[in-house]
Amino acid sequence: MIPAASRMVHVGGVSRDARRRSSGAGIGAGLIAASLLVGSIAEAQTPDGGVTLPELAVAGDARPSQPWGLVSAGIARDAGTTVSSVGRNGPIDDRPAADIGTVLLDSPGVTTRPGNGGRDVIISIRGSNARSTRVTRNLVVLEDGFPLTQPDGVSRFDLADPHAYAGIDVFRGPQSARFGNYATGGALAFHTRSGGSIDGYEIGSDTGSFGSLSRYFTVGGASGPVEISLFASDARGNGFQDHASYDTQTVNLLATYTPTPDDRFVLKVIDNDVDADLPARSSLNQFRINPYQRGCAAAASAAPGCTLTNLPRNGAFGPTVGVTADEGGFRRNDRRSILGARWEHDFDAETTGRAQVVLDERNFDQPFYVNSVRGSYPSINLLADLTRRTDFFGLPAVASVALNYSTIDIHATTFNRAPYGGPRLGALIGDIDAEQSNLGGRARTEVALSDSWTGVFGFGLEKSGIAGRSLAYAYSAAGRTTTRTEADRSFLNLAPELALVYRPNAEWAFRGRAATGYATPTASNLFVTVAGLPGNNTGLRTQQDLGFDLGADWTPWAGLRVSLTTFYEFFRNELVAQSPGPGLLAYTFNVPASEHRGIELGADWAFAPGWRAVAAYTYDDQIYTRFTEQLSAGAFVARFDRAGNAIPGVPANQLLLRIGYDEAAGPWQGLGGYVETVVQDGVFVDAANRLTVPGYAIVNANLHYGRPLTGGYAKRIAFYVELRNVFDMVYAASVQNLTNTISARTGSENGAGILAATPGSIVAGAPRNVVCGMKLSF
Repeated sequence: MIPAASRMVHVGGVSRDARRRSSGAGIGAGLIAASLLVGSIAEAQTPDGGVTLPELAVAGDARPSQPWGLVSAGIARDAGTTVSSVGRNGPIDDRPAADIGTVLLDSPGVTTRPGNGGRDVIISIRGSNARSTRVTRNLVVLEDGFPLTQPDGVSRFDLADPHAYAGIDVFRGPQSARFGNYATGGALAFHTRSGGSIDGYEIGSDTGSFGSLSRYFTVGGASGPVEISLFASDARGNGFQDHASYDTQTVNLLATYTPTPDDRFVLKVIDNDVDADLPARSSLNQFRINPYQRGCAAAASAAPGCTLTNLPRNGAFGPTVGVTADEGGFRRNDRRSILGARWEHDFDAETTGRAQVVLDERNFDQPFYVNSVRGSYPSINLLADLTRRTDFFGLPAVASVALNYSTIDIHATTFNRAPYGGPRLGALIGDIDAEQSNLGGRARTEVALSDSWTGVFGFGLEKSGIAGRSLAYAYSAAGRTTTRTEADRSFLNLAPELALVYRPNAEWAFRGRAATGYATPTASNLFVTVAGLPGNNTGLRTQQDLGFDLGADWTPWAGLRVSLTTFYEFFRNELVAQSPGPGLLAYTFNVPASEHRGIELGADWAFAPGWRAVAAYTYDDQIYTRFTEQLSAGAFVARFDRAGNAIPGVPANQLLLRIGYDEAAGPWQGLGGYVETVVQDGVFVDAANRLTVPGYAIVNANLHYGRPLTGGYAKRIAFYVELRNVFDMVYAASVQNLTNTISARTGSENGAGILAATPGSIVAGAPRNVVCGMKLSF
């Protein structure tokens, strides 16, 4: 993003630096007039380095500014916001971070799951997305102020190479008042390294078990009004399971041009291509026998516990044949291309406006399991906002208004899979053609009520629409039948937010927050039936949540920071996805009422010279409070009350604990290491809570060394080696929720034994492995 003169605004009431700060692009006299009435948020960035616990004042620094609104990033860490940050020092610099999930575990409230090949991970904040296994939903993702979440609410992390980043902010809890649609769980704001901080170039390589190899380089610098940073990487591996190789390339560019002190132009380019083979998901019984699906090249000679997927012999209907992942050629080839541009202008020392446009294309070819989905999802995202720093009835205040419009063109086809011969397509069974658009506005004001008290009020109003049609095809000996489903849905959502912070002294800050979030269904949700096939599911409603946070932050001295947050969130019409059977498409349904409540604890303690301990703990208790599930089989239809049951897929307890030492001086300066453990509870697989997949505790050990170089062209060298899963724990890293069933003979609900034998649910985590790497800076 754009380096700009920093502006420090303490809304806690003490000081205010009048220097200008970059804040984005706003246009239109009407928007300016509205801004003068409402004002704006002063944006703040998080300094790079370490795990930073929530800061409650609006404080700027030399880090690049970023826009507010749906595409905010750097986003104001204002009073009452529950936010934590992960810096480059440690989680990224000192370890071979293969994917972004490895890094984000440093933040309380975050759960990660392996996705579908390569660097793909599924990220959840407060369990909001823990049930998904294909894409990340219910949170908004931004990079350098540009949205990585498309207008249909989908985020993927194939394109996120941790080596590229200076830091990541994690906003927890409902955030639609500032980020708009789909921010029911929170938001992630990625910050790439600035050209000035790189000031040269860096090359690196990580290699390790299972044929993993990652090569990358970064180049950056600043000259006069121009600052550029460019990152590129190539990552590949064989995977620790049969049929799990991957190959992905990423290019990431950030360029800034500052022709005058009042104008800044920013260009952002990201391009990622991923090609990955996918192993089959197993049942719990198969996982216990053959967790890594080895010896599963061919069904005729398959080892015990291999998962077979039944595909129609003729690719359309009739008799099926069971195939392994190799025989089915399960794979995915996806490409993501993002082009963003922003203009920022300072009207005066207190008023800044911005305009931003982002073009985003998601193209995918995914012939895995019983269906193959192909699609192209081009989108455009427009933002205009204005900030104003002023007084409110004599009190220091910052405020802002923002307008945002986004639209996505959705076209996807679904085919049956045909057995053998690689990823061979069968008959066309679905064709979706739709458009989704979101038009919204947001306003926010933060006021220093006294030297100790700060108040924040904000709200967002957004209208979303989905219009399109789905064609579903069914085949039999008599021929093909076609079912056409039309959708023309409109959703209007309002999201207020209110926060209050009390700072009695420099050591303590107490905060309270009430906020709302919303997430509309997407076209893909509307056109998948409960049978896991293309069809009519157009009755879905908007997911809404009302959340309350109470927290305290304690910094008694420079070496200790502790943050404790309790949250209680009430959901209405929560969108829940689950699988109707092995290999079928996951379908989405509304749960009328549910509750999420828990505790988040973060701590960073330098308890002795060179020693440091980091902890991130989450307790997350999620239950249905009103939900009756209807199941059918044969001639029977039965209804079951799930109220009081735990929501499946969400671990109640998760802990990251890391203890390490770094030599700060002397001949061994730069040498360090740490041991960490990641502990996670088991999870229920089904809404009836009949089957549990066990939890796990993973231990990792790291040794690293880095030091500056003198007398040559190179400036710094770094080495690291990491032993992961030291005790070779066999564990389920990803679990797809399963639908409960009833007996077609008796009508009674089937027990845990049936679910434990149902394939299509579990992917194992990596066994013991070692990865090492080096970096050289010039």
